[in-house]
Amino acid sequence: MAKKVKIVSPAAGKVLALSATNDEVFSTGMMGEGFGLEPVSEQVVAPVSGKITMVADSKHAVGITTKEGLEVLVHMGIDTVGLNGEPFDLAIQDGQEVKAGQALATMSLENIKLAGLETTIMVIITNSSDKLEGLDIEEGEVEAGKEVATAYVKAATKKNGKLDYDALADVIIDNVGGQENVNSLVHCITRLRFNLKDEGKAHDDVLKDTDGVIDVLHASGQYQVVIGNEVTNVFDAVMKKMPNLADAPAEDTAPVDDGRNPVSRAFGNLIGVITGSMSPVVGVIAASGIIKGLLALLTLPQLGALLDAKSTSYITVSAMADSAFYFLPVLVGFAAAKRLGGDPIVAAVIGGVLTYPQLVTWGKAFKGMFTIFGINFQFLNYTYSIFPMILAAWMAKKLGDWLKKVLPSYLQMIFNPLITVLVVSTITLVVTGPIIQGVANGIADFINWLVHSSGWVGGLVIGGFYQLLVIFGLHWGVVPLVAQQIAGSGESALNAIISVTMVSQGAAVLAVAIKSKKNDMKSLGIAAAISAFCGVTEPAIYGINLRYRKVFISGLIGSAVGGFVTGLMHGSMFGFTGSLIGFSSFFDLKHPSDLNSFYAFLISSALALVVSFVVTWVWGYSDDMAIGKKVEKKKRPGTV
Repeated sequence: MAKKVKIVSPAAGKVLALSATNDEVFSTGMMGEGFGLEPVSEQVVAPVSGKITMVADSKHAVGITTKEGLEVLVHMGIDTVGLNGEPFDLAIQDGQEVKAGQALATMSLENIKLAGLETTIMVIITNSSDKLEGLDIEEGEVEAGKEVATAYVKAATKKNGKLDYDALADVIIDNVGGQENVNSLVHCITRLRFNLKDEGKAHDDVLKDTDGVIDVLHASGQYQVVIGNEVTNVFDAVMKKMPNLADAPAEDTAPVDDGRNPVSRAFGNLIGVITGSMSPVVGVIAASGIIKGLLALLTLPQLGALLDAKSTSYITVSAMADSAFYFLPVLVGFAAAKRLGGDPIVAAVIGGVLTYPQLVTWGKAFKGMFTIFGINFQFLNYTYSIFPMILAAWMAKKLGDWLKKVLPSYLQMIFNPLITVLVVSTITLVVTGPIIQGVANGIADFINWLVHSSGWVGGLVIGGFYQLLVIFGLHWGVVPLVAQQIAGSGESALNAIISVTMVSQGAAVLAVAIKSKKNDMKSLGIAAAISAFCGVTEPAIYGINLRYRKVFISGLIGSAVGGFVTGLMHGSMFGFTGSLIGFSSFFDLKHPSDLNSFYAFLISSALALVVSFVVTWVWGYSDDMAIGKKVEKKKRPGTV
């Protein structure tokens, strides 16, 4: 969709088509598209908002570059360059920001006429061939500062009808304040997550109106550009243009003191660290979950046990699926260290200590370490764990920074990681790991019990409101709990309800795509629906559903119904991946003949899909509705 830029009259007078002006260079369009104006007043104002990028020495011409990249020339009079600036008095200077309608200059119409020259003011877009799809002009009498034309800016992010990643990367880099304003960049399933030096230099509105960008959010001290399913390709294109980011100092990514009260700041930073630690690994966890679910499906006796759970093939593929979970502390440690500004390799090594085979074996048997004052210290199994490693990464960051200050430079390379690994690994194994693991398991088990016990009530409430957490980014606080539940008890009743909320939002946006006669709405809606059915609802929520609030509410109604059924049937999930693509996560490997959870998934998903679709079709959406502004994600406590 082309971006519209409104152009106002630079003076009071009569607007003319270029072809009606008396200058061959301008009238033939050699300089670009635009219009002429026969002025009746001497006050000249800026036709567009932007930055003054050219002021002629003879004062007869001024160049303005808009935030959309249009280069607009205001040329006062024809052949007036030879007057050496005498008829002109400028009110601006090079490099200044101006608003449309702001005074640029005064021009003496009498002096220009006495010189035998014409006073026609030309407004020309000099880079028309590169930037413009079209220009609409209204000819006739007009007052200064009144809208007289609309420029339609080309969608720079499209090439042959497809997303041009390089062009989109250029737009994103320019509008986050340029390369020099970027400290670091990571991405999750749908978003580019920038750490900027100054978020005030970013242009939210431009990015929000850019094809290929769904929304712009400010959260967890990050400047987040929501891309959707193409995020990996866009990330690669951005990184290709900013190779210096690969070597950016890790310290720039650490959470900062935003000046708010300590409790709010701590909460915000905690959510930010959890987000930064989990978002890079969610994709591989989801993929591993699907593989595990498919293995469970192939071993079902109802299907003739197509695959033997003791066969070489099963064990090999199972290892591929289990590796992401088994070595989760390594992955989380690496990601957490990057988020905190520590050394990712040191953190990964500490994660490797927690998953070392012999220690895992001892942990499964609760082998004793030692006893102090009657307290028995035991080894625990930390595979599948998350929270102990996040704290370990934080400790490694703090200890590593302290060692940098106290150790001589010639000892840093070896003794900094040596001391850090030894000290943090010991503290984690002996003290913090058992405490955090115990608390995390207790919370996860309690939530599982609560959801199971509450039945349809819990399903109704969680199903009806869970996607609201996505808007505030608080769902990242739930993700580790779900992983902890599956690691501890092998199932998550909470995740089963969460799964149906994804289906509902996908069904709502699918109804919009099918009902709408607008091509852009259809293409965006179908892509967003597919994404939601694959377990990622943000393109649907931010792209369409929240912009038509009734669509989002329709999805909540459907998910409440689906959650009600899931809770009523006491459905549970045995894998991580949700929505329709996660169907295999509802098969229980331990009890392959028990299909209750799978039936709960089928019935709840079907009802959620139908209810959301019908409510959206009948009540939630029509092409006559005015689209709302792209929703600005509310800041969480403690965020900048």
